[in-house]
Amino acid sequence: MILTRRTFAQGLLTAWPLERVATERPPVHLSYSAGELSWPGGRTRAACGRGGVRPDTREGDGATPAGEFPLLVAMYRPDRMPAPETGLPVKPLQRSHGWVDDPKDRNYNQLVTLPYPAHVEEMWRSDGLYDLLVVIGYNTERVRPGAGSAIFLHVARPNFSGTDGCIAIARDRLVEVVRLLGPGSLINIRS
Repeated sequence: MILTRRTFAQGLLTAWPLERVATERPPVHLSYSAGELSWPGGRTRAACGRGGVRPDTREGDGATPAGEFPLLVAMYRPDRMPAPETGLPVKPLQRSHGWVDDPKDRNYNQLVTLPYPAHVEEMWRSDGLYDLLVVIGYNTERVRPGAGSAIFLHVARPNFSGTDGCIAIARDRLVEVVRLLGPGSLINIRS
């Protein structure tokens, strides 16, 4: 089955109940470059993958994919914060959520329920990095096994060290950015 961005988003939203329907907001375009995330009227320090920004990422290389991608859905830890205000669809994370990063699995680069037979990244993290995140629509239009998975905009570590391929910013700034986002919002990632 070829998974398109539309079917990916529809599957994500129908397989997992939304906490609430998104509020009307216009699309906002974010831009990451050289350690900074910017948007109309703002900018902040940001971390990218420990492997830098590259157009040819592979699963596990720690690189952030270069290009322009849609921002699909906001997810958050309901035990640590209230549902974020945003124009994106909002989904509360659960302890049983995982994201498949095994290229051989048919659900590669998708949210699943644990336990799961293939290797997954656990979404319910103790370090706070996924207290709030936005799914970046990388490798979701037509999923290419091994091209990289679980690319998010999420909370940065206190020292802004490199991620496993995501873009990360301070938690307070992420709350601010998520509040601005609406359907059609994009992120442009370049080195």
